[in-house]
This record gives sequence, C-alpha cells and structure tokens, in this order.
Amino acid sequence: MSHDFSSRDDHSLLPPTSRRGFLAAAAGLAAGAALPAATPSLAKAPLSRSQPGYFYRFMLGTAEVTVVSDGPLPLGDPGDSFLGVPKDTVYGMLESNFLPKTNVVLEQNIPIVNFGDRLVMFDTGMGFSKAFGPTTGRLLKSMEEAGMKPGDIDAIVCSHAHIDHIGGICSADGKPLFPNAQIYISQADFDFWTDESKMGGPLKAFVAHARANLMPVRDKIVFFKDQQEFLPGVQAIAAPGHTIGHHIFQVASAGKSFAFLGDLTHHAVLLTENPRLEFAYDSDPKQAVQSRVRLLTSLAENKTPVMSYHFAWPGFGNLAKAGEGFRYYPAPMELVKV
Repeated sequence: MSHDFSSRDDHSLLPPTSRRGFLAAAAGLAAGAALPAATPSLAKAPLSRSQPGYFYRFMLGTAEVTVVSDGPLPLGDPGDSFLGVPKDTVYGMLESNFLPKTNVVLEQNIPIVNFGDRLVMFDTGMGFSKAFGPTTGRLLKSMEEAGMKPGDIDAIVCSHAHIDHIGGICSADGKPLFPNAQIYISQADFDFWTDESKMGGPLKAFVAHARANLMPVRDKIVFFKDQQEFLPGVQAIAAPGHTIGHHIFQVASAGKSFAFLGDLTHHAVLLTENPRLEFAYDSDPKQAVQSRVRLLTSLAENKTPVMSYHFAWPGFGNLAKAGEGFRYYPAPMELVKV
C-alpha cells in the first residue's frame, strides 16, 4: 500500500494528541506567549585584552631559532617613505593586499639562534629611543617571555648601525645590556654612524643613538668583511645602499639555512613586489635598489628561506620571482611539536 504525503503539512503526520499540542503551542507563539527565561551562563570569562609572549621558535638543522620582537614600528603615511612612484600607486598596492594606506607599520623581528654552544642574536631594536613612538623597545621583555636572559647572549650581529637595529645594545645611561656579548658589525657602518662631525647635520639623531650604543662597547666590537664566515654558521654578504656598510647574513646549521635580510627590503609588498621603489631612509637609494634586485633574485632562484627584520611577525618565509618583482610566501607557524 502506498502513501501520498505530498499534500500534507509535516504536523498532520503527528498523532491527534500531539497535533493538538503542536497547534496550541503555535497559537501561543502567535499571541506573543513568553518562553521560559534563558539560564544564565556559568562559564563567562572576562576579556583578556592581552596576547601570549612575543616570541616564536623553530628548528634550523640542529640549531634552535627563537624570534623575539622589539615591538611594532609605525612609519606613518607610506606615501612619504616609499618613493619613486605617485603616492596613489603606493596606496593602491597596499589596498589590493588588504593593508591600510594611512599608516604603514613595520615589525622588528630579532632572531636569536642557539647553535648549541653559543647564542647569536641578530640586531637589537630601538632600545630606549622613542623616535617612532611608544610601541618599540620591547626586546628585553620579549626575551624574558621566551625564558632568555641578556647575560646568555654570546654574540650580537648587526646588519647596520641604524637606530632601530643597534638601539638595544646599551641602556640610556650607557650600560651594556648584554654584558657577555661580542658585537659584530661592518667597519664602514661603524665609522660612518659614530662620526661625531655629523652631529650638526640632518643625521644627528641617528648618529647620537649609534654613538650611545656602540661607543660604550667599542672594546667588544669585531668587524667582519663581505663573504666572511666570521662565526661558525654565520656568513656576511654585503648589501650596500641602505647604509654604506649594510649586510645580510647566511645562517646555517646541519645542511639547513636561511638568509637574515636586515633592511634589504622593508616591506613584503612595497619593496618586494616592486623592488625598484625607493625608500626614504636609504643612504643611497639607487645603490639600495641594485642590491635589493640582485640579492632577492639570487635568494629566489636558490629557493633560500628568508628571515626579514621588518616583515609581518614572525617574518620567516620564502621568495619567488613574480613579474618584475618578487612574491613573499610566509611560512606557516608550527605551534604544536609532533
């Protein structure tokens, strides 16, 4: 025997008693009958308004890399810092990548590499200077969150002597913050940015901050040269233009490596997808473009992973050629060890 339910409402299939209850309930709702009050949740939690510690770890061969942050560094209107094209072009590049065009914010990603027998830190952030606002100067707090002490650092490798890279070496009163660390930097950058004769010119703030951080540790400074492996697993590669002695570094352990880019490119979109843009803080913008195009091409062709000081946290990923520029692919963060 077949049944045709196509002309019936679902509630017509209920037994008569259930159907009467269903219709009564529906009538009550139509008349605005109140439902029982909801039971208050017993699991309410206040808004934490905080983040976890500002550090991230990953393995490089047999070495462990801990990326700590000195805090975000806001530059303001990107049209004032990224030059060589109309401002609307800069704004359009940001908008098409879902980034704000009113204020470009750089990160300060500082890798500390534990090679097993030594801890090597690359750059040190803004330190006590608040030239770019209150969010910088977080290095020591980030290290504490990562369970690392300043006295544990054996070496500090400086890509160059700009204020946001050597600013965390000493305190405001001239006390070295990393008492056991040897300092490595190019002699050209040291000589240029500690030159007291420049204190009366437009570079005064940068020179003053470089002197405040480098002169108290002058006896601990070692100069490296282009292509030199000045520490086991750390090789210097000259990348002049941003400053006269700017370098990037090849960091290697047990057959694995990455390139620490320093300020070869400041932004994953603006100076990477269009590496021929110029940056307002470059000492020699034309030379900086040449270094950027040459080295990014080499890194992309060799599929060398990169660690960028200023890219979005934590700044680790890969580069690939894309048209006249490059595309940055951030590596997924791995927070669960298996």
